[in-house]
Amino acid sequence: MDNVEILDMSGARPEHSAVIVNFVSAVRKQFKNSTCFVFSDNVQYKWTGKDGEEKKVIPDASINCRVKARKGNVFLDVPRFVMEVLSPSTEKYDRTEKKELYRQQEVDEYWIVDWKKKQVEIYTLDYNEQEEPEYYLFKIVTENNKEDLKIVHFPNIEITFDDLFDEIEL
Repeated sequence: MDNVEILDMSGARPEHSAVIVNFVSAVRKQFKNSTCFVFSDNVQYKWTGKDGEEKKVIPDASINCRVKARKGNVFLDVPRFVMEVLSPSTEKYDRTEKKELYRQQEVDEYWIVDWKKKQVEIYTLDYNEQEEPEYYLFKIVTENNKEDLKIVHFPNIEITFDDLFDEIEL
């Protein structure tokens, strides 16, 4: 069997799904007539990890500009952007193993969204002194600095903080 980690995804809160839908619907049409597409959590990516093992992940949202390399709903190439929305059952995985796999695969930008705190951590990929890819915290965006929310690697695509957290009531 493939190296698959089974996580208890039952009981995801509607707010978790709302953030994903809000993101995808806010940016989807902005990619019209481009080679890039935004996807929600219905596609998989399959890569070989640094340990040589096959890894499969399903990001909550991704922007992929190389959609030809796929088999069915499984992409074999790397997206440029990934967003994960935290939930109690996946937070540790999103912040550790998934983030590490995205770093190894050189995903340009990684967002960790906490809908309970209404906070977005934006990580961008750069290379350290050893020429290895590394994520750097670009910015943490909250209600206090909400005008700073932007997709760093797609500066012409607009997403507002209010759009992302629309209908999220605490």
